[in-house]
Amino acid sequence: MEKVNLASAFASVDERWDPHLAGELNGQAVKLAKAEGDFVWHSHEDADELFLVTDGRLRIEFRNRDDAILEEGELLVVPRGTEHRPVAEPEANVLLFEPAGTRNTGDVENELTREELERVDD
Repeated sequence: MEKVNLASAFASVDERWDPHLAGELNGQAVKLAKAEGDFVWHSHEDADELFLVTDGRLRIEFRNRDDAILEEGELLVVPRGTEHRPVAEPEANVLLFEPAGTRNTGDVENELTREELERVDD
């Protein structure tokens, strides 16, 4: 068992939209990412995805419904199969909870895709 200090963990991440593994439990991965600007439109066919904003503001855009605005301390679960695009303006620190092995860009592969995640340094 290792505790994780979120402030230190986020401080150790330099790149935007580069998720790092903070922990795992019951087949779920707890990831953290610094977000800034637009991510990619994508969906996860077999996985719900939980976004928890710890600092800043995150807008999650949807193609077929109104956008969701998440302020510090707020979370949203995006149901599996729902196409979405996270947007952070300016910057946001975000915790993500999803099944271990879930690719960050879901059904899309591009320069932001991360197959292997680094563990946070704390």
